[in-house]
Amino acid sequence: MRQAGTQRSGIYEISKVLTAPARLEITLANVVNVLSSFLQIRHGAIVVLDAEGQPEIAATGDIPTSSQSAARGVIPKAVIDHIATTGMPFIIKDVSKSELFQAEPQPPWSSGTVPISFIGVPVKADNKILGTISIDRVRNDAAPFPADEDVRFLTMVANLVSRTIRLHRFLNLEGRRPIGEQERPEKPIIAQRGAPDRHPPAKIGGIVGDSPALQQVVETVSVVARTNSTVLLRGESGTGKEFFAQAIHELSPRRNKPFVKLNCAALPEGVLESELFGHEKGAFTGAIAQRAGRFELANGGTLLLDEIGEISPAFQAKLLRVLQEGELERVGGTKTLAVDVRLICATNKNLEMAVANAEFRADLYYRISVVPIVLPPLRERPGDIPRLAKALLDRFNKENQRELTFSSSAIEVMSQCYFPGNVRELENCVRRTATLARSSSIVSSDFACKNSQCLSSLLWKRTDGSPGGITVDRHARSNVMPTSSPRSDGSIGASDEVSSVKACDPNGSGCPAMESRLTQRDRLIEAMEKAGWVQAKAARILGLTPRQVGYALRQHRVEVKKL
Repeated sequence: MRQAGTQRSGIYEISKVLTAPARLEITLANVVNVLSSFLQIRHGAIVVLDAEGQPEIAATGDIPTSSQSAARGVIPKAVIDHIATTGMPFIIKDVSKSELFQAEPQPPWSSGTVPISFIGVPVKADNKILGTISIDRVRNDAAPFPADEDVRFLTMVANLVSRTIRLHRFLNLEGRRPIGEQERPEKPIIAQRGAPDRHPPAKIGGIVGDSPALQQVVETVSVVARTNSTVLLRGESGTGKEFFAQAIHELSPRRNKPFVKLNCAALPEGVLESELFGHEKGAFTGAIAQRAGRFELANGGTLLLDEIGEISPAFQAKLLRVLQEGELERVGGTKTLAVDVRLICATNKNLEMAVANAEFRADLYYRISVVPIVLPPLRERPGDIPRLAKALLDRFNKENQRELTFSSSAIEVMSQCYFPGNVRELENCVRRTATLARSSSIVSSDFACKNSQCLSSLLWKRTDGSPGGITVDRHARSNVMPTSSPRSDGSIGASDEVSSVKACDPNGSGCPAMESRLTQRDRLIEAMEKAGWVQAKAARILGLTPRQVGYALRQHRVEVKKL
């Protein structure tokens, strides 16, 4: 109760500071001073980011600054990027053991041998990151570490601060100044380019679709691309992991440097080591000349390691050393080579379960999973299927000098399909149907599934009544390592051994092929029932917007139940 009362008093004092007429950096510095009065902290800082994601204002309990160099000296840029990219609280019990805090020389947050803990939270408004709030304190091992209470309190403060930042930016954009500053000649702290939406999604060529799930990934990619942080792309086969890796490279400052990719599952361990690290002449039989590895070829650019979850434990240790030190030796060589590579990894394997089963090194997992991005399967964005299909058909027409089009019945068939192979299977379906089409307009009867010839249904397997296929485990979506038995809830990960699995009958009522070929009205009603007849929740289930769901309800004459 005492803690809650202290927090209420702190929020009240901070709200008074935020509503007082003053320049933004002065206001934020006063907020930090109030924080130091209600929390046991060593330092506090509020960093405001500009439209490019760079520190613009850094406010501490001392003198606020508005230069980027001074802002970066408050807390490490890597820590700011991590909080801004993930949009989640960041807690470190001992900063001396965190690599993010050791990237800059003579860090001001260091205190010799005394352990320092750190807590940082994002300042968000409408899911847009405007900055960060952070504190650090001397860690007392004898007392419990009150991270939950501090994160909750700092999050409430961040919500208030975000409104103040947006207000100042709005007034500056309108050519006005806050009350109390109208007579001051000083230049506005935040330029007019600092729009309220700090990270507008970048336009990525080739991305087709406007579902919320896909747009969230596009926005995350556009933010992550500006940094050098390691990215882990996760998702089912056929969701476009390699395509998004290429997009991250093209949007990054390394866009003019090489983009090198390697499928780790396609090569045995010995060959994989030579491919990645290179080899010297005579290092093994057939090594008739010196050869640079993929790390060397990607120096200054980006390296994509696809199927990272398939490498052996022995090779994981070798890869970890290169990622930690940024140095390598070619196979058969003794000269140490330094490399500067931005690493992107991709996998459809449940890495959390692999770590729990000692199949994947935990230290390597933490090294590559700095910014995990989960790509949504096609079934979670069915509203994108018509546009995707038309884009794929246009590509087919261009390659084959054809002028085929889809009829409305053809679009209806594809919209009802399950597509466990995601976009790759959709492309396969479009190309096969277009190749065998008997007229310039593709109709529903042209599809293999309408003629009992869809062999893909043999891949739709089930073990416990749910559709098969490799999926990203829920631990990947929550980004939390499992602490108990991975099988405690009966879920099946990507690395499970499936027993007594049978291919379903495409004509059977229990097959996912038939379940997925429900009419649009049936799928709409099913989603509404799952969502308790709340249109916003149903829209998230269907990968549509609430407006689209409302239109579909009226179109199919579905009466909304009042619960």
